[in-house]
Amino acid sequence: MLELAIQTCGLTYHYGNQKVIDNLSLKVEKGSIYGFLGPNGAGKTTTIKVLLNLLKSPADCVFLFGKDINTHRIESLKKIGALVEQPAIYGHLSGKQNLYNRCILLSIPRSKAIDMLKLVGLRDAADKKADKYSLGMKQRLGIALALLSDPELLLLDEPTNGLDPNGIIEIRNLMIELASKHQKTILVSSHLLTEVERIATHVGIINKGKLLFQGTIFELQSLKAAKLQVQVIPLQKATDLLTLAGYQISPAKASNSIELPYKSAEDSAEINALLVQNGCRVSSIHLVKKDLEHLFLDITQSN
Repeated sequence: MLELAIQTCGLTYHYGNQKVIDNLSLKVEKGSIYGFLGPNGAGKTTTIKVLLNLLKSPADCVFLFGKDINTHRIESLKKIGALVEQPAIYGHLSGKQNLYNRCILLSIPRSKAIDMLKLVGLRDAADKKADKYSLGMKQRLGIALALLSDPELLLLDEPTNGLDPNGIIEIRNLMIELASKHQKTILVSSHLLTEVERIATHVGIINKGKLLFQGTIFELQSLKAAKLQVQVIPLQKATDLLTLAGYQISPAKASNSIELPYKSAEDSAEINALLVQNGCRVSSIHLVKKDLEHLFLDITQSN
């Protein structure tokens, strides 16, 4: 049986008369990196605030490590680290001093601060004032603050928002390391779909408060049939041959190319042989899968 770090059961939440979360049932497996995707205003940040008990949820709707957040609030929150919207740091203090302050609040030995600075790659900038940090450094400091209590679960709300390419790569590599080497479960909300595709093991897609898809990256990609793209000359002759053989042909964006449904490697070889044996010149034949961005658009626009 799967161990769940997060489970919501038909969670619904209103701001006044506006329903911002609509019958949401998340299942986040322990040890996974769960990409929580959705456009702005979809309900991602509100969901994270409910998981942190910053917003009150109905009874028996939100479970962290199998326990109701409302009746086991302190016990549950001790297992969570979070970075929501912007990191709560003091700009006039150094990175190390920010962590020391949090250590005092949490009754944690100050030596833990040095360990966290090393983990997030800020050891050389430990004594630099935080307001002199780049955006990427501030985000890493925010993650270090979230990790101080050695939580089992990390909730990161748009952690790469506003970062340059180097900053995005730094945060991406840090999340992978936290999950693979330190056995953290990570829920990361984002609209940077290509980044999520690089790191996530599981994906949840939310729009207008509703969960439209939940599963592994592989399961998401399997929703849309892969295409076989063939670059061939002469194009019309190849189209006629394949149509006569019973294939459903569609034009491709690449020049002198057509697309048809992918069935198997053996079938692709037979297509290639059919074209070559009938005088067509095949310059390339390859499998094309939709990336996460196109799948996301397909799912959100059809609902």
